[in-house]
Order: sequence, then C-alpha cells, then structure tokens
Amino acid sequence: MKRSNLFRLMLAAGLAGAAVQAHAVDVELEIQNLTRGIYFTPILVAAHPFDQQLFRVGDPATTELQSMAEGGDISGLETAAMAYNANIISNPAAGLLAPTMSTSATFSTSESNEYLSIVAMMLPTNDGFIGLDTWEIPQEAGTYTVYLNAYDAGTEANDEIRGGGSPGTPGMPVPPPLEDMIGTGGSGVTSTINNAMVHVHPGNLGDADMMAGQSDIQNTVQRWLNPVAKVTITVTE
Repeated sequence: MKRSNLFRLMLAAGLAGAAVQAHAVDVELEIQNLTRGIYFTPILVAAHPFDQQLFRVGDPATTELQSMAEGGDISGLETAAMAYNANIISNPAAGLLAPTMSTSATFSTSESNEYLSIVAMMLPTNDGFIGLDTWEIPQEAGTYTVYLNAYDAGTEANDEIRGGGSPGTPGMPVPPPLEDMIGTGGSGVTSTINNAMVHVHPGNLGDADMMAGQSDIQNTVQRWLNPVAKVTITVTE
C-alpha cells in the first residue's frame, strides 16, 4: 500500500475515533408512568461510568437496592452513586408518580458518566421496581425514547398482602393514597422467593375479593404488562 493511502486511512481512523469520544452533554428527561393502577415511589436517576450500576439483572440485590425495592427508600443508592461521582437526579416528582402521569428534570453529565440508570419502587408490590440498567447516553444531540420493564429484586416473596416497607418485613407498604385502593384480609399468594436474583417481574396476580381471598391487590386495576414506564431523553451538546 502506498504511504499516501496508508496516511489517509490512519487519518480517517483517527477522526472517527475523535467523533465518538465521550464528552459532557446536557440532558432533559421525561419519565411517564404507563400503568393503570401502579404508583412509582421517589425516582432516582444517575449518569455514571459503565462499571458502577445501580442494579444488575441476574445478580443478587444489594442492601441499597433492597431498601428501594421493598420500601421506596432511595437514600442508600443515592449515597452509593455519589461515592463514584455520578450525576444524580433524586425524586424529580417530589413524591409518588401516579398512573399516567409524567415528571421531568434536566442535568449535565461529566465526561466519565456515559451511562444512564433509573430506579423507583412500584406500589403496590412486594419488591417490584421500574428499571433502566446502564443505557449508553448518546453523544449526538437529539431526542431518544426508552421503555422500561418492571423488575423484581428477588428479596421478598410476592405475597401481595398489606405489610411494612422495611427490608425483610413481609407484605407491601400501602402509603396514602393506596391504603384505600387495595383490599384487606388476603391469605397470601405465596411465601416462597422463587428467584433470589434481580429478574423481570412476573407481575401482580391479584383477585376480585377486596375483603379476603389470596391477594389484597385488585386484579382489574393493579396488574400490568411490560413496559411500565416511558423515558424520553433529549440530549444537547
């Protein structure tokens, strides 16, 4: 190969590498609840390096993830993300995000924080949460759409009965306004954890008996099919 041709190839490769080099970007997020009867607890959004995820599908849940998935407490995950200098948005909806509703926020990323993760507990569930796991933030300006599945932390049996929100405490937390929306007296769908790893949530079972039955969840209201959330990401340079 002639030297001139080799030089042109090397120059083109160098320019291509420069074009995809990560750089800081400004991001606007809109998160929409797509369900009919599920609420999202305070949402945590983090832009972070590839090897510092909020959760990993197929791995056991961390204690911080368990606290979020069972009780909606994002403080542990937020502290962990701050330790590796993630760019964080905490609780953009200022509380629960109701069915069909949306919340928005803006932030700027650091050069090393090239990936986006999102979590929030789903109510009523035992340890279900919405999740975006290490999505690469585009370097090119534009608007992008991502649909989020529901995940199960694998830390609590999906008994579908009223209970507390502390890690290891059986049952589902039912803060207002959910306390008047779900039933009572359920005997429990199951007492067994079928998969102790973070996995795609099998969904609420529910039943039609608001005063007894197996579940305290209404099967015509608080069931869902994936996806459960829509995220619209607008990137500007």
